[in-house]
Amino acid sequence: MTNQKPDSCDRFPKFLTGNALKLIAAAAMTIDHIGVMLFPRVLLLRIIGRLALPIFAFMIAEGCKYTRNRKKYFGMIFALGLACQTVYYLVDGSMYLSILLTFSLSILTIYALDHWKHKKTALSALVFAGTVAAVYGLNQVLTFDYGFWGCMLPVFAALAHGTDYDCDSMSSALLGLGLIPLFFSLGSIQFFSFLALPLLYAYNGKKGQLNLKYFFYIFYPVHLAALQGIAWLIG
Repeated sequence: MTNQKPDSCDRFPKFLTGNALKLIAAAAMTIDHIGVMLFPRVLLLRIIGRLALPIFAFMIAEGCKYTRNRKKYFGMIFALGLACQTVYYLVDGSMYLSILLTFSLSILTIYALDHWKHKKTALSALVFAGTVAAVYGLNQVLTFDYGFWGCMLPVFAALAHGTDYDCDSMSSALLGLGLIPLFFSLGSIQFFSFLALPLLYAYNGKKGQLNLKYFFYIFYPVHLAALQGIAWLIG
């Protein structure tokens, strides 16, 4: 990810790098999963966990915007999601598809959106509409984490990319709009997802000094395995 130039529509204080946002999201996700797997009666843990999805969704959109190899970016997310799903199925027969597979559909939809923006043809518009329809259809026959609107959340953040309104604050605002149907489809606790928006407005468009990309890829399955092990140990 390259550093962004100052943009006139970014008028908020900018002090969080991409790495900082991902670390916040990873911590919130871990707290959420602790609540799900170890302390299901502690609602506060689930509330804190609502910060994770909007931040990760925003960073997925950023990844699509800045990656130098789109096939590799999609392949990494999809392959890790497929590997995790295989383990879930072997362990407990679960066909509840993980957030990584949800985001895989998001990435494909963003690529179709970008193709439409670049080509501006009727065919590219049909490809984008067809991709959205296919994602919706898949969500009718398979159970993806956060459902159809979870798949679309990074797409909302990517709507401004490549336009005259392309700035981080606009992407954050559009993602906030995407949280509204998610809130209505998944229930009242999703209201707390809106608390992630001030953090996204503080994003400075920079990656951060350390290369933590592979850390985040590894962290997701490792923390789930660790929590599952603890859950088994305490019965």
